[in-house]
Amino acid sequence: MDPLDIVGNLHKIKPVFQPIVSAINHDVIGYEVLARYKENQTWESLGPFFHDTDVPEEFKVEVDQVVLSQAVHMMMADGKEGLLFINRNAKQLMVNNGDDLLQSLLHFKEQGFDLSRIVIEVTEHDFDEDFETLNHLLLYFKTYGIQIAVDHVGAKSSNIDRIRLLEPHILKIDTGIIRRQDGDAFQDIMYSLSMLAHRIGAALLFENIEDDFQLYFAWKHGSRFYQGYYLAHPSFDPVGKSSLAVDIKERMSGYVQREKRLLQDRQQYVKHWEAKVRQLLPRWEGPKKSDAFIDGVTEQFHNESFRMFICHMDGQQVSSNFRKKDEDWFVESDKRGSNWAFRPYFLENVMKMKESHAGLLSDLYSDIETKEMVRTFSFPLTEQHFLFIDLRYAYLYDHECLLA
Repeated sequence: MDPLDIVGNLHKIKPVFQPIVSAINHDVIGYEVLARYKENQTWESLGPFFHDTDVPEEFKVEVDQVVLSQAVHMMMADGKEGLLFINRNAKQLMVNNGDDLLQSLLHFKEQGFDLSRIVIEVTEHDFDEDFETLNHLLLYFKTYGIQIAVDHVGAKSSNIDRIRLLEPHILKIDTGIIRRQDGDAFQDIMYSLSMLAHRIGAALLFENIEDDFQLYFAWKHGSRFYQGYYLAHPSFDPVGKSSLAVDIKERMSGYVQREKRLLQDRQQYVKHWEAKVRQLLPRWEGPKKSDAFIDGVTEQFHNESFRMFICHMDGQQVSSNFRKKDEDWFVESDKRGSNWAFRPYFLENVMKMKESHAGLLSDLYSDIETKEMVRTFSFPLTEQHFLFIDLRYAYLYDHECLLA
């Protein structure tokens, strides 16, 4: 499509609305507004027009203004509630210092459209532009109650500090990243993004959801909002919950029941391991004979573990490392005396075990030595000494509840 034809035929442009669904009330809470152009009796996406770097930004701004105006008036005429997500890149926003967009929004406000319903989406790539100017402009928009979303979050980890500085209301994550990233790397990305969202008070929105696995993945990783073809395609009318392709409430209920089963199964393993260690407690004769005690533990955890040791509650290792290679256990006496108090959660976890007199199962993490994903089961032998049993990945892999 020729950009001049598009700008010269603005009457052929219409907005379409893609629903955004809430994990809280399982209802449609808003719509992303996209543009369609009628050519030869067919409505074509204007995505290529907006992504074409050769198209002047003024052209894009003009088309966006038309689409936004139509979308707002349609929402008001139909009495539709909810948010309107509108896409604007940095160059578009900085045309006339964003005044064109702001004046349009203020005009809508005069007509009764609350500006807190507007969500301006900028992509993380936009931070490569003049971020200082962009940041000041977006902060100015926020003073009017307008919300800010950052799209394609995680594409560039170097922008974390800039996202933190901007403090957007919503972080949008493309589920396509699940397919493009290897599992371990993506888990690290998601952990960082979840922590970032928590620290700045932003909600997570997973977009481009195309199947049930991606919806479950988004739910499991704390996404508050969902968007994608699996839920609903963009349409000329802003549809409600009854028009969604899947029953969100039913799906969420299924996810909850699945997670409860996994948690219950995992807890059964922990109780089983606790029972095995408790049976061995009469053999504990103090830290000087800790290696002899672990020698008996290896028999009970031969299938589950690849490494185990005992620490004092201050972090000092009082035993050797017992490590399994192939099917045999070897003693690494040089590890005695190491101190592990620097590790995240070490002191917190030993205090929990001291108070509860029960074992703990760690989250999944990447082992520094093996580079495999593992968990650690730990148990209080006394008020001062704690047993740590590292569970091998192959065992976790065979038991879904331990890998989830």
